[in-house]
Amino acid sequence: MDQVLGSTITTTPPPMARGRWRTVLRAVFRHPRIVVGGALFAVITLLTLLAPWLATHDPMQINPVERLQAPSAAHLLGTDGLGRDVFSRVLYGGRVSLFVGLSSALAASLAGLVLGLVSGYVRAIDNIVMLVMTGLMAIPGILLAIAFTTLSSASVATVVIAITIPEVPRTARLVRSTVLSIREQPYVDAAIVTGTSFPRLLLRHIFPNAAAPLIVQATFICASAIIVEAYLSFLGAGTPPEIPSWGNMIAEARNFLRFAVWILLYPSLLLGVAVLSINLLGDGLRDWLDPRLSGRLTEGR
Repeated sequence: MDQVLGSTITTTPPPMARGRWRTVLRAVFRHPRIVVGGALFAVITLLTLLAPWLATHDPMQINPVERLQAPSAAHLLGTDGLGRDVFSRVLYGGRVSLFVGLSSALAASLAGLVLGLVSGYVRAIDNIVMLVMTGLMAIPGILLAIAFTTLSSASVATVVIAITIPEVPRTARLVRSTVLSIREQPYVDAAIVTGTSFPRLLLRHIFPNAAAPLIVQATFICASAIIVEAYLSFLGAGTPPEIPSWGNMIAEARNFLRFAVWILLYPSLLLGVAVLSINLLGDGLRDWLDPRLSGRLTEGR
C-alpha cells in the first residue's frame, strides 16, 4: 500500500480479482485436454515463430549436390529432392500452415457470427440468409475450395478464402440456432422494453451467450483448415509450390517415399500433432464452456 496525498493506492490486485483468476485456473486444470492441447499447440506455434533463429539453412535454397541426404549433423532432418534442408522447411512450413488454419478460423467465425446474429434475430431476412447458406452447404467443401483456387491466382490468401467459404454456412447456422433460443429469454424482452438499441442488444445481451459454442467451433475449423490446405497442396491446388508449407512438403515427398522417408515423416508428424492439439483444446473448451457438462461436473464433486 502506498500513501499519496492522503489517498490510498492499491498496488496489488483486489481479492475479488485474484479469486476470479484462481477460479478460472482451477476450472481449466480440471480439464486435462485443455492443458495438454494448449501446451502442445503453444510449443508448435513457438517453434514456428522462432524459425528465423532456429532454422539452420535457407528453406528456399536449392543445392542439387546435397539432394536426398539422410539426417546428419549438417542437416538435422535430411534434405529433399532439390537439396533443401528439411528441418528449416518444416519450421517455416509450419508458419504457413498455422497461418492458413488460424486465418480461416478467424474469417469464418467473424462472417458466420455476423450472419448468424442478424439471421437469428431479424425474422424478415432469416429465410433468405439460410437459403443461401443451405445452398453453399450442398456443395462439398473440398470441391468448392478446389474450384475457387483453380479459378484464382495461386497464393496463400486464395487458399484462406477457399477454405473459409465452405465453413461460413456451418458457423452461421450454429450461431443462428443459439440466437433463436436466446432471443426468447426474459432478459432480452426486458432490454427491448427499456429501449436498448439493436446493435447494443446484439453485442451486449445476445453475443456473450453465443460466444462459447462459436469459440469451440473456431478450434475445429482451424484444425480442419490445416488438413484441407494439405489436401489442396497434394492435389496441386494449394499454396504455390515454392512456398514451404506442410502440405507442399507432403505433396513433394510422395515421389521419394521409398528411399527418402524422412521427407514425408517430419512434416506429417508435426501436422498430425498440431491438428491433435487443436482438437484436444476444442474438446476441452467444449466440456468447460457447456453449462450442462459443467453442471454434471459440479454435481459429481
